[in-house]
Amino acid sequence: MNELAANTSPLFGYGVLAIIIIVAFIAWFFVNRASVRASEQIRLLEALVEEQKKQNVLLRRLVDAQPVSAKPAAEEETEGKRDFIRMIPER
Repeated sequence: MNELAANTSPLFGYGVLAIIIIVAFIAWFFVNRASVRASEQIRLLEALVEEQKKQNVLLRRLVDAQPVSAKPAAEEETEGKRDFIRMIPER
């Protein structure tokens, strides 16, 4: 009886080892895939930041090119709203 158990244990050990190796490869695949996707997202975010920097430079040029004496539309709009609010009686 002991001889039968002694002969099956190496086969059992190799089977467990094979299962562990397969699980390790599957885990490595998903970790590697996640790493590649994260790297791609970082690259895209860096490209987005560069584009935003370019847009900020262009916007700054446009703002600097406008005449200083012109009144911004936002201020004119808030003055109109204030006058309108004064016309509405509070209850």
